[in-house]
Amino acid sequence: MTVLEIRALEGRHGDLVAVRGVSLALARGEVVALVGANGAGKSTLLRTLAGAHPAAAGQVVLEGVDVTAWPAHRRLRQGLALVPEGRRLFGDMSVRDNLRVAGENGRRGPWTLETVLAALPALAPLLGRPAAALSGGQRQAAAIGRALMANPELLVMDEVSLGLSPLAVQSLYDTLAALRAQRRVTMLIVEQDLARAQAFADRLVCLREGRVVLDAAADMLDRDRITEAYFGMETSS
Repeated sequence: MTVLEIRALEGRHGDLVAVRGVSLALARGEVVALVGANGAGKSTLLRTLAGAHPAAAGQVVLEGVDVTAWPAHRRLRQGLALVPEGRRLFGDMSVRDNLRVAGENGRRGPWTLETVLAALPALAPLLGRPAAALSGGQRQAAAIGRALMANPELLVMDEVSLGLSPLAVQSLYDTLAALRAQRRVTMLIVEQDLARAQAFADRLVCLREGRVVLDAAADMLDRDRITEAYFGMETSS
C-alpha cells in the first residue's frame, strides 16, 4: 500500500524554483534515501511535504488523502512527522517534555513514552535534562523520539548524520535499523554519506537542481551510476 504519493510537486523561494516537478511514491514499510549535492532541493522538498513550506504546484497525497493545502499540524495528525535539519528541539524544556508535547499533538498509536524509550534506551537517563544540554547524537535521538511520539506512518528525516561523530552516527543507524526491522514506520531520509545511504535504504532517489535524476533499488546501483546522477557528469572507468 502506498503511504505517500508526490505528484509533480514544485517548491519555490521567491523566483527561485528549488523543487521542479518531483513525482515519487513510498510504499508502507519502505526506506527511501534522498541524496543530492547542496542546493539540490532536498530540504525544500521535505519541508514542502511536511507543510512547513508551501507547494507552488503539484500534490502531496498522504494515506490516500490530498494534504497539499493542509498546515503542518494537520499533516502530523494524518501521519507525517518531520525530523528537521538542526533537530529544533525546545532547548529550555526537558527531554521528557519535548517528547510529551509531540505525543499530545500527534495521533494515538503504539508509540508511547514507554515504547519510545524501549526503542531508544539511551534517552532514559536524559529525560530530566534540558534539550539544550544534549550532545549532537543525543539531540538527534531525542528528535527521532519526539517524532515517534506522534505515531507517524511516515518518518521524514533531514540530514540524518550531519555534524555527528562516527560513533554517534553508528548508534543512530543501529536505532533506525531496529525501527526498520519492526516495519512500524516508513522512512524518507536525507543522507549526505552516499555509501551509508545505499547500504541502509531499500531505494535511492537522487535530486539534482530540484529534479529527480535517479530512482532505483539501492542494491541495483553501483558507485559510478550514483556519482553520475549526483554530480551530473559522466564517470570514467
